[in-house]
Amino acid sequence: MLPDSFWRIIRVGLVGLVLAAAAAGLVLGDAWLWVAVEWSPPAYTEFYARGGFDTSTVVALLGAALVKAVLLWMILRTPAPGPLDRRAKALRRLLYLAVAYTLVLWYPIALLPDAVDAAFQLALWTAVDALYLLVIRWRSRMLRAAAGAMFAVELAGMADELLDELDLPELGSGGIVELGLILGGVAATIITVVGQRRDGRWSRGTQAAGWLSVGVYALVIPLNFFFGRVSSGNLAMVVMMDAVWLVSTVWIAATARELPAEGRPADLPPARRRVIRVAVAAVAVLPIIALIHPEQTPHLTYTGWSMDCYDRPSFGDLKPAERDAEFLCRARSTEGGVPPMFPDSLSDQQILAHGRALCRTEGRDGQKAILTRAGSARPAWGADPWDLVYVCPEIVGATHPELLRSTAETEAANAAYLAEENAKCRDPWPRTKGVVQATAKYFLFVDGDPGYLVHDPKDGAADEAAEQAMEKVYDDSTLIGVAGSAVLIGHVEDVVDLCLAVKAFRAAPPLRTAGWDQVNEVPIVSRSGRLTVPEMGEDGEVGAGAPMPNLAIAGKGRYRLRVYVRVDDAGEEQHLVVVFPGASRKRLKLKP
Repeated sequence: MLPDSFWRIIRVGLVGLVLAAAAAGLVLGDAWLWVAVEWSPPAYTEFYARGGFDTSTVVALLGAALVKAVLLWMILRTPAPGPLDRRAKALRRLLYLAVAYTLVLWYPIALLPDAVDAAFQLALWTAVDALYLLVIRWRSRMLRAAAGAMFAVELAGMADELLDELDLPELGSGGIVELGLILGGVAATIITVVGQRRDGRWSRGTQAAGWLSVGVYALVIPLNFFFGRVSSGNLAMVVMMDAVWLVSTVWIAATARELPAEGRPADLPPARRRVIRVAVAAVAVLPIIALIHPEQTPHLTYTGWSMDCYDRPSFGDLKPAERDAEFLCRARSTEGGVPPMFPDSLSDQQILAHGRALCRTEGRDGQKAILTRAGSARPAWGADPWDLVYVCPEIVGATHPELLRSTAETEAANAAYLAEENAKCRDPWPRTKGVVQATAKYFLFVDGDPGYLVHDPKDGAADEAAEQAMEKVYDDSTLIGVAGSAVLIGHVEDVVDLCLAVKAFRAAPPLRTAGWDQVNEVPIVSRSGRLTVPEMGEDGEVGAGAPMPNLAIAGKGRYRLRVYVRVDDAGEEQHLVVVFPGASRKRLKLKP
């Protein structure tokens, strides 16, 4: 064992270095202050505070430096003298390894893959928990069995984290399972402190450190999800909690220090006990006090990275109290790599006020002026009504009532609209029934769409065939592009939708070109036994407004595709697509 004088030199040197480095950080800048207090590389500063530290963060860092110096002084106390058996020696070495990991080793291990860190933690604490069961004198079989069960739950949580890092199936999914595993770790700490009390070797100070570490867990677990929302805007809280976490390291170091059975330390004097009680109260109260911000401090409920902002609920699906939060999500969103509407430096209240001002402003120029004053990175974009409806439904709803609907109402309205539009399209050959047939409105892109596909969606080269057909659609006046299993049929008028009827026959039907402006026939092949027209997808913008049948009624093989096109007096365009088996590869212009 190292001599007491050596331990004393280490204690004085390291604690003095922490305090001196923190003082130097005030002069040398934020990066130095961060390294001195947080014991992590200066690159981490950019992650937490890209614009530099504010006054509250600097004060928190100086306070954390003092707290860490005191706790480090307690961690580096000289190990108690006395004989140790083989198991106790192994436990002491492993506990000091855990202390070294928390203070120093975490950084070089963090440079390795995350799975290595998780595996190291699991191996270390598996050995420590096994030795706890063997070294601590529990004086009760039931208590030892309970300790074994809690240690197993604690290790299960570490194993679950390792499985997650290895992208393997985890032990359980969902917040309930995760919370249960975390509580199991807390219970393992509690029962270990109880075992230390029954054993008799550990002083009241060590036991108090154990209960303090339980208090830290009790503080962090309920605030964990809240931390995920405020940490980006509340760096002082992150610094404070990082310092408080060292209490657990104090307990681990004290446990290792007092392992010898002989020379049990004397109980703490009354003054020291009062100091410990004050420390327990501080751990419980100070972080909660730190959550109370002055009114001028930005309050950030949601940021661009918040998990709660990934869903995009409709206005009608939200309760009135939830609508402001949805606007905050959208206002700070960076989805798609675009800059947010408002910067994170603005509080929730400021963003909501700017949002309501945008509602009352007419024209993009007025919106641009408001966004510029707010420090927006994209003021020229203005604000869209589907975002503003959450803060001023009475204004937006007057001109866009559809934005007030719920998801169910929107789906019902879309279905009613499609049914109404489909009803406007009639079968042009009502007396000639195909083996399969359908009539519906086909919706094109508003900004211009070359036409619609008849294709084999199961063909392995379906996308390539569709691209080739699109390239060929303007090769001649028929506006029909042919490429193997895909035929792109263009529209002759500048329309955004057209009436489309499709029919499949077992043999070529009569031409019946009367009443049609154009009639053309082209080859098409089905490699999978399917030929169909794309239906309108979930985006509700492009495709047929009703289910389209499989036109390859004879299975795999070659077919002929005849296209009838006409435009009525009202400018409405109507198409009839007829498909039947045929081996010919000729293109026929049947009319005009």
